[in-house]
Amino acid sequence: MSKIIRMSSALAAIVLLSGAMSFAQTSGEATYKARCQSCHGAQGVPNPGIAKAMGVKPASDPSVKSLGEATMITDTTNGKGKMPAFKGKLSDAEIKASVDYFRTFAK
Repeated sequence: MSKIIRMSSALAAIVLLSGAMSFAQTSGEATYKARCQSCHGAQGVPNPGIAKAMGVKPASDPSVKSLGEATMITDTTNGKGKMPAFKGKLSDAEIKASVDYFRTFAK
């Protein structure tokens, strides 16, 4: 009987740990990596070619840092300049989470 209890405990621990590991990446981080990283860079710094061709500025640029969260959400939702609109492609929660994640690079 104790062998069954030990096996059940071990299985429960494995399930709990695997669940915790799947949440290690935030939804904002996952969305950013899937949809934004190719232009805005892995750490919020675009590669020089993209920056020049698309007019993408790093997250640490004062003009980007001065933008409020609401403005960034609106720009991401509706698109701005060469950036496409993500309305209908991402949920409002995904857009907010990815903006929140991007804003961490400016700190």
